[in-house]
Amino acid sequence: MGGRLAGKTCLVTGAGQGLGAAIARAFAAEGGRVAVCDIDGDKAAAVATAIGEAASAYELDVRDEAAWAAVVVAVEAWGGAVGVLVNNAGIDAEGLIEDGDVALWRRVVDTNLTSVFIGMSVCVESMRRAGGGAIINMSSVAGLVGFPTRAAYVACKWGVRGLTKTAALELGRYGIRVNSLHPGPIRTPMTEHYPPETFRDQAIDRFGEAEEIGRMAVFIAAEATYSTASEFIADGGVMAGRAMHD
Repeated sequence: MGGRLAGKTCLVTGAGQGLGAAIARAFAAEGGRVAVCDIDGDKAAAVATAIGEAASAYELDVRDEAAWAAVVVAVEAWGGAVGVLVNNAGIDAEGLIEDGDVALWRRVVDTNLTSVFIGMSVCVESMRRAGGGAIINMSSVAGLVGFPTRAAYVACKWGVRGLTKTAALELGRYGIRVNSLHPGPIRTPMTEHYPPETFRDQAIDRFGEAEEIGRMAVFIAAEATYSTASEFIADGGVMAGRAMHD
């Protein structure tokens, strides 16, 4: 099968639904072999089954280093060394700083930031065996500005942004590019509760669709060959409007 990712084994976390599932589908459509990873094994299996023989499902708690190592071994046995890694798994949570909910903070940070560090560190050797490749770390427009009641989430997404740049500097010698992807309001289960004012001053006055982020991920993985440590923003103009009013 041809396509821009033909011959590439792609590992996508949080791929049981939402953006991760859309990215998995987009990669498979471009000829990639896709390891669909999610903490919910049934959801991962459903996505992989819908994609077909180009996909395989793996249950993965991204906070668990041993689980990561086991999954990478299994993925290599199925499809060969990992050429593309998408660290997409994440959770959202509300809470005021003054509430001091340290348990919530740790849960969000472990899932949204520490997991990215673990995923990259575990996959480096596999990607070296693949002869290099691309890592896409999912940040957000929340990794560019602040949002009230989202301290842990925002801190993680800024952290992903900085971690991405450091990883790009370290891993470039292996032919591994590392970039961050910053979606705005995308229609997923995580954003169903967003109020209409979400789109105030937004140039494109609608939710983005998960498939649009999937296409962006394909571009970063396959076409953006001179881009590393870069921030790819797909936000419908949210940041432009915000900057106008800040």
